[in-house]
Amino acid sequence: MMTYGNYLHRSMLCCTEWKCWSPGSIVPDALYGGSYDVINDASSPAAGDCCAQQSSARHNWEMNYQEAAIYLQEGENNDKFFTHPKNAKALAAYLFAHNHLFYLMELSTALLLLLLSLCEAPAVPMLRLGIFVHATLELFALIVVVFELSMKMRWLGFQTFIRHKRTMVKTCVLFVQFIEAIVVLVRQTSHVRITRALRCIFLVDCRYCGAVRRNLRQIFQSLPPFIDILLLLLFFMVIFAILGFYLFSPNHSDPYFNTLENSLVNLFVLLTTSNFPDVMMPSYARNPWSCVFFIVYLSIELYFIMNLLLAVVFDTFNDIEKRKFKSLLLHKRTAIQHAYRLLITKQRPSGISFKHFEGLLRFYKPRMCARERYLTFKALNQSNTSLVSLKDFYNFYEVVGLKWKAKRNREHWFDDLPRTAFLIFKGINILVKSRVFQYTMYTVVAVNGIWILVETFMLQGGNFFSRNVPWSYIVFLTIYGVELLLKTTGLGPVEYLSSGWNLFDFSVTLFAFLGLMALAFNMEPFYFIVVLRPLQLLRLFKLKKRYRNVLDTMFELFPRMASLGLTLLIFYYCFAIVGMEFFAGVVYPNCCNASTVADSYRWVNHTVGNKTVVEEGYYYLNNFDNILNSFVTLFELTVVNDWYIIMEGVTSQTTHWSRLYFMIFYIVTMVVMTIIVAFILDAFVFRMNYTRKNQDSEEDNGIVLEKEISKEEVVGIIELYKRSSAATETAQLQKIVLQMDKYGQMTTLFLGRRSRTKSDLSMKMYEEEIQEWYEEHSRKEDSQTPLQEPASASNSSLKPLSLRQRSQTVI
Repeated sequence: MMTYGNYLHRSMLCCTEWKCWSPGSIVPDALYGGSYDVINDASSPAAGDCCAQQSSARHNWEMNYQEAAIYLQEGENNDKFFTHPKNAKALAAYLFAHNHLFYLMELSTALLLLLLSLCEAPAVPMLRLGIFVHATLELFALIVVVFELSMKMRWLGFQTFIRHKRTMVKTCVLFVQFIEAIVVLVRQTSHVRITRALRCIFLVDCRYCGAVRRNLRQIFQSLPPFIDILLLLLFFMVIFAILGFYLFSPNHSDPYFNTLENSLVNLFVLLTTSNFPDVMMPSYARNPWSCVFFIVYLSIELYFIMNLLLAVVFDTFNDIEKRKFKSLLLHKRTAIQHAYRLLITKQRPSGISFKHFEGLLRFYKPRMCARERYLTFKALNQSNTSLVSLKDFYNFYEVVGLKWKAKRNREHWFDDLPRTAFLIFKGINILVKSRVFQYTMYTVVAVNGIWILVETFMLQGGNFFSRNVPWSYIVFLTIYGVELLLKTTGLGPVEYLSSGWNLFDFSVTLFAFLGLMALAFNMEPFYFIVVLRPLQLLRLFKLKKRYRNVLDTMFELFPRMASLGLTLLIFYYCFAIVGMEFFAGVVYPNCCNASTVADSYRWVNHTVGNKTVVEEGYYYLNNFDNILNSFVTLFELTVVNDWYIIMEGVTSQTTHWSRLYFMIFYIVTMVVMTIIVAFILDAFVFRMNYTRKNQDSEEDNGIVLEKEISKEEVVGIIELYKRSSAATETAQLQKIVLQMDKYGQMTTLFLGRRSRTKSDLSMKMYEEEIQEWYEEHSRKEDSQTPLQEPASASNSSLKPLSLRQRSQTVI
């Protein structure tokens, strides 16, 4: 990840040279190509000119390294190439806008604007601020947003800025918010501000919320088929509403169908089953055959069309996911081509030398050490030559994320111990790896689970935690402690903690021990830790392959599910703001006496004998009096159980049009929840298909790559860094030489590891189609881009006309 602070000092000089650099600048290949020879001709009469030429060439290469790194970053982030910086001023703004401090400022500003809803009327009582204070804070945050957009305009240029749709939407919202904040500050009073719901756009536009933007894009892309099925659903609802009105309105004791409006509303609620069978009972009491109407309606709407809706959305979602993967894959490929074009020389157009590859990584991953840079170069270089070809460079994104570690010279951590100790630890190692030991522990966990279940079943209400520690707790915790000790000594701490399941076992055992301490020393505030004991039962899921797949899918989905949850919260925020503007203060105890749901809002004190009895309907707590209450109310509406009581309570205090708010919210949340269900289904089905296609994926330890480097190679790289006066890198590499000398080795084996991503699984699943995509992409580029006459014929096929003149090969 490129950061402004890490390498801006490297780019300032090359930024000043941006405009004066020309494609014809000459860089001696002996200095910057595959050779490590350095030109040093101080005795020559033209030595001054040669040094100036080399200095200029070095600056030009630094610029190429930086631009190539920017292209690769744009490919990784799926940024459009028309946003690529075009000059030195744009580059400075680009670097400023692409660093974590800027991202944090962007995120903090967006969160401040959102959190102001806690303090603005209607405010959370304990967080209420004066109008002058919260209006000033809002103006300050909006000024920061203006600064962010000005930096973006400086980087993009005005023409590109106005072409960027999301940025223009953000600018329009900013303008409206700015005017409203000034009006509030001048008038010193709040007014109806529904536009506060648009503040979430500032959060969505943050760099850290890229996953949320992708979710919103998928939701909008899934809308056309969703709307088609929704219209079909509403069509049948209207037909049944008319039919129900004619059938049941003559029954004056039936309040559900006495008007066409009530008929439509109650059938909409019936779709959620929230008012069933209440809605049927008045007509059913009069004529038992009336149940046919409701059975047919629910069968068509709920069990057929709603499931058809899920099927259509799932199919659309599947197609969108595949097209998204294809688009990102081809976008990365194009970015790699642009970067490759900037890193080859016309003397050696067939590949990238290590010198230039190392220069690229200094900008693309500034924190990567010299050893990892060379190992990454070796991992990419499948042809085992001095140059990385374009074919090899296409694997850049897969290889650059590997974390490299030297493979241990010893098989076990205890290999160098005395023979007696070695035999003891070797026996423990064999024991903990045996199936007998594993299944014995599974049996202990199962018995522990049954014991906890029986123990809990026998407890009565009241204080569940005895002052005396149960003996069963001590026994099972001792067994788990012995298991942890055996595995740690048999496998070694590093190997033990490298497994996710072992890390989980360690955490649960540690919490169980803390719970024992809480009970033994009567630390009541920490009694909740004892409740975590049943988590040990999750270990039983390792026994069955399907359960392992479910858990693996769940862990893989967690980051994406978090982004989907944030997407849902953004919709909540928008509806909460609208709800507060229209419905704040309308719901209170005994507020709905004229409605059909009056009992749910009734709060009455009356005396029975010598006792005062309180009859309290708690639904008045479901209100929009502040942002926190609104979120709770909206969650209850999402669950849909008795949601119509909230809707009817608000409607009775306002107008019938208020029902539209609740119905629209239900439809929106139905869209989002359907997308979430489709995503879970897609991920699980995808993993199942991948597992069937790749039977060897049972032992999935992520991506692992082995590379062997010789002492001669390391010494050569050390010499290269010495010529570049890179003392830190030289010291790092010398440690490898010293390690080899210590063990008398001429070569060292390194292991590169990273976790397997959805992209890796997709590459396997669509392996055959990917080649067709590449060929189609190449044909499309060839047809759209006529070839120029290049300086090097072998490099001509790589240079499209659409690139700026600056993006060329340096001689």
